Amino acid sequence: MAHQGAATAAGEHHETSMHTTDSEPEELLRAYLQLWSHAGGFLKSMALKCAMDLRIPDMIQRRGGAATLDDLLAASDLPPSSLPYLHRLMRALTALRIFALHQDDDGQDPAAGASAGAAYQLTAASRLLLTGGDASYFSMVPAIYPLFGHGLSNSMLALCDWMKHDHAATTSLYEVALGKGVWESMEANAAHRARFHDSMEADSRLVMHAVLSHSPAVFHGLTSLVDVGGGRGTAAAAVVRAFPHIKCTVMDLPQVVADASAAGTGGLCFVAGDMFDHIPTADALLLKRILHDWDDAKCIRIMQQCKETISRNEQGRGKVIIIDTVIGYSPNDDMICMEAQVLCDLAMMVASNGAEREEHEWRRIFLEAGFCDYKITHIHGALPSIIEVYPGPVES
Repeated sequence: MAHQGAATAAGEHHETSMHTTDSEPEELLRAYLQLWSHAGGFLKSMALKCAMDLRIPDMIQRRGGAATLDDLLAASDLPPSSLPYLHRLMRALTALRIFALHQDDDGQDPAAGASAGAAYQLTAASRLLLTGGDASYFSMVPAIYPLFGHGLSNSMLALCDWMKHDHAATTSLYEVALGKGVWESMEANAAHRARFHDSMEADSRLVMHAVLSHSPAVFHGLTSLVDVGGGRGTAAAAVVRAFPHIKCTVMDLPQVVADASAAGTGGLCFVAGDMFDHIPTADALLLKRILHDWDDAKCIRIMQQCKETISRNEQGRGKVIIIDTVIGYSPNDDMICMEAQVLCDLAMMVASNGAEREEHEWRRIFLEAGFCDYKITHIHGALPSIIEVYPGPVES
């Protein structure tokens, strides 16, 4: 019997080996590289954070757009002994296309590394990390830095355990890990609240520039607009600059409105309120990056308030303009866009039990809230799309 059992085990091992060897070695190695790259993804994040902490993009910009390793070392507070580590950091970030490397004319292969006279240059990505001068208007530093925070990274370590408990449906992983929800944390901490709104302002400057450049028709025909949950009014201010005749009102919680009013944002009317209870009347309501913070039930409640508000419009017109992610909407199956969408969805799941949604999930929310039709316009190259939601059928 022992011999027979050994033969059976050997047979099972042989069968497993045959399944494994069905794949070509190159395919298996490629799969291993893929797994290694994803498992080491946190190394990419930390390398990027290090470059931001050192302000390497600003150093390169101050050197006229090109800087050698020696230039970067001299401009930093790093000791000379850190030159090899700086080289390895820049090599990694160049491979990740955060920076570009311009070799001198010695014929050296760029993949072999930087020669003595090689200069690092900014790419489109690292230009978004500049913090000084006119180039910093679209700086994404305030929007990127929160992703490195301990609240998100520490929470993710417990993701599997959190998913095993029933309380996951009602209590965010952030709250389980830190003892307080993200909104409660902001309400209790002015500095935390300020960082959040800095992040939203950075996002709004870039996204609204894209929206107003490529899809200005979204705002055609409007005379009034309420930016619901509009924070300091960055998005609404962009609309007013493009369409001065539109009367824009920014509605947010009392402490947010107090902060925004103190900042002195001109050309806007600020109103304190709760979007779950009441929204002021206007031709259109703008919800930029709002609904992804909430679960479906709360999104339906917000959209019901929007529907009630639009129904009060005496001219019988109105729509809700949502700027948010529609998972799966990406030009030419852009994998960078798709990856950003699903990673953002994980971040929302962890932080607030919110969600980025596919089109059929958005449709269900709109229909349950009483809306009849909607139209989606993708913002080319952007994470979010524009969703126009109507109480009646869209006119052709």
